[in-house]
Amino acid sequence: MNIPTGRLAVWWVLVSEIVIFGGLLASYLMNRLTHADWADQAAHTNTWIGAFNTLVLLTSSLSAVLAHQAAEKGDGPKAARLLWLTVLGGATFLVVKSFEWTHEIREGFTITSSGFWSYYYTAAGLHAFHVLCGMILMIWVASTAAKNQELHRVENIGIYWHFVDIVWIFLFPLLYIAK
Repeated sequence: MNIPTGRLAVWWVLVSEIVIFGGLLASYLMNRLTHADWADQAAHTNTWIGAFNTLVLLTSSLSAVLAHQAAEKGDGPKAARLLWLTVLGGATFLVVKSFEWTHEIREGFTITSSGFWSYYYTAAGLHAFHVLCGMILMIWVASTAAKNQELHRVENIGIYWHFVDIVWIFLFPLLYIAK
């Protein structure tokens, strides 16, 4: 088996992230099943905002896939432009999230107000941190891809970005739909 070192490193990181998010999701489910009041608290989250952010992240994954295709064809500048489009999707997600959290905190739903909100801010905040890290790495990869250098990194950052999207696909129904 001949897996490039960079790709192997990305998968190693993702496996460790699966353990972290898996534990977080499992703890949420166990608490949700034993605390009926969490459904009342979850009713205050805005499903439309969560759905919009889901659409934004999935769309940004499409641009990451297209960037990978461009890199495979040796078109680094096009891959870089598509990575910047992916970064724009991540930035949109974070801006929407900041407005959402500001509204919720003003309504009195803080990290200390209940178990549900503690989990909500922890899980969504950890996810947002991963979105931010992905954006920073993507900017770095885009800068080298624009010069037609290190194009294999486009695939690696795309793998990471898809993982971030998949985590959100698990968080969205738990935090916004299951009320």
